[in-house]
Amino acid sequence: MQFKHARKIRNTLAILGLSVTVACAATYTNHGYVPTDLELENIVVGTDTRTTVAEIIGQPSSTGVLSDGAWYYISSRIKYYTYHRPETIERTVLAVSFDANDKVSNIERFGLEDGRVITFTRRVTDSGVQGTGIFRQLIGNFGNISAEQLLDE
Repeated sequence: MQFKHARKIRNTLAILGLSVTVACAATYTNHGYVPTDLELENIVVGTDTRTTVAEIIGQPSSTGVLSDGAWYYISSRIKYYTYHRPETIERTVLAVSFDANDKVSNIERFGLEDGRVITFTRRVTDSGVQGTGIFRQLIGNFGNISAEQLLDE
């Protein structure tokens, strides 16, 4: 009878230990799509257009803001580990640029190892005034105001 009781405790502890070990394992998620080098071989720089690129490798994840802007294909691999902040361990950006005639002018691939920062979304309004404090702006405007402007209503 004690042997059965000891076996249940041992099995329970083994299941509990295995559960803790599995719960502490990192999980990974993949987001986005970047065409392979084999797929990119079908695109001819200087010949293919936006339409043919879309037919060959599909529509992009993001596009440039200008009418002749580049197309961006983006993929990321993110690691989640217990209570730690998610960590992007791999990111690939494929940029397909077009010229004024809507033909492919360049194909570039970037990754985290390239150390290139590409901002796709920016929610900051730029004031256009850089490196100038409020005091310098006030003093700088002294010579720009004439007596006529002050007296003229």
